[in-house]
Amino acid sequence: MKKILLAAGVGILAGGVVTTQIAAPLLAQEAAKTSNVYEQLDLFGDIFERIRAQYVEPVDEKKLVEAAINGMLTSLDPHSSYLSPDDAANMRVQTRGEFGGLGIEVTQEEGFVKVVSPIDGTPAEEAGVQSGDFITHVDGDSILGLTLDEAVELMRGPVGSEIVITIAREGVDEPFDLSIIRDTIKLTAVRTRTEGESVVLRVTTFNDQTFPNLAEGIEKQIEEAGGIDKVNGFVLDLRNNPGGLLTQAIKVSDAFLNSGEIVSTRGRDPADGDRYNATPGDLTNGKPVVVLINGGSASASEIVAGALQDHHRAIVVGTKSFGKGSVQTVMPLRGDGAMRLTTARYYTPSGRSIQSLGISPDIVVKQPTVKPDAAQEEEKPASAARRSRSEADLRGALSNDSLSEDEIRQIEEDRAKAEAAAKLREEDYQLAYAIDILKGLSKLGPQPGDQQAAKQ
Repeated sequence: MKKILLAAGVGILAGGVVTTQIAAPLLAQEAAKTSNVYEQLDLFGDIFERIRAQYVEPVDEKKLVEAAINGMLTSLDPHSSYLSPDDAANMRVQTRGEFGGLGIEVTQEEGFVKVVSPIDGTPAEEAGVQSGDFITHVDGDSILGLTLDEAVELMRGPVGSEIVITIAREGVDEPFDLSIIRDTIKLTAVRTRTEGESVVLRVTTFNDQTFPNLAEGIEKQIEEAGGIDKVNGFVLDLRNNPGGLLTQAIKVSDAFLNSGEIVSTRGRDPADGDRYNATPGDLTNGKPVVVLINGGSASASEIVAGALQDHHRAIVVGTKSFGKGSVQTVMPLRGDGAMRLTTARYYTPSGRSIQSLGISPDIVVKQPTVKPDAAQEEEKPASAARRSRSEADLRGALSNDSLSEDEIRQIEEDRAKAEAAAKLREEDYQLAYAIDILKGLSKLGPQPGDQQAAKQ
């Protein structure tokens, strides 16, 4: 027994020696790293003191520290930043759905300020700002080299005041100026209407009001249509939606799903990952859904589109989305400021990250931008008149004796709906395409999975 214990003791001692031999260099490396960090912090303090004492003009020490903090955060990625107390307060107001400004969502790309999307019904949208535009100057002053927050601060100002922004746009040879009057931006998160037998759900942002607005809008449109049986499907329009609250994206996705994963997030520590699942209850009763996206659809919009696409719950139509697949956590700091830090990536139910790749639509449909020239416009009335002639216009044409007056009236109503759809193609080709898909699906009748989806 003593020999066994002794052998065990030697083994333990030998293990201790080996552990010490391995651990010592690791501890030395860690100590060197810590020492290096403190040296860098000493360097920062030295530079700060020299700026404060020797810069050509007196400096605001608070702003200097804030700029240093913001520089540290913005060096990580385009979405991490420091929020001053005023900026943090503005952000809280925005998530409630009302704020002052131009009405654009911007990001930074290689030092340039890029428009993710203009917000519907805002001064920027009315002035003609488009997704993908680059803002180069504000009131004649270049913003190249400024941080994103600094550029945004320049664009802020009193409601009613004028601002001139210079836009560089792909396909346009020279930059051009847009004059915009700042206004209070009141966001209507969801606008709903019916086109023919299709319900259109236009979601402009993901704030605290998004899901309540969506649920109310769906219920209202179904009621006005005369019941869910009178609706052939839903178009969820997420074009130029810059995103917003993750919680709202999950709720909006859940509105169309009965079960299954909606989105998962994975951070640096695997233990910090979260998975969000749908709950029973589909607000659309299993009706077909078409999701519209474009290059201005970002973040929360991509979560919704990705979830419905992966579950084969919707057909995604349009062009590739923006590709923001990261999650930012806003952390309060002393002095009422806050830090917006990228803490995780999010993944669609199939496990794909859309960071920098975006959501690819099932059917690529671009919005036509070319307008007919003046010559074509002049030819329109004559050619339209020629096309509108039919057998009924011919002198002495026989009447149709096989249809009742009610049947003829129904045919005329259907023709009027078709003409209205044709007009919509001229106004919004992508939306008209989505509605055509729903019409086509409705002609096929109930699909094998529809009843089951509605019962789940």
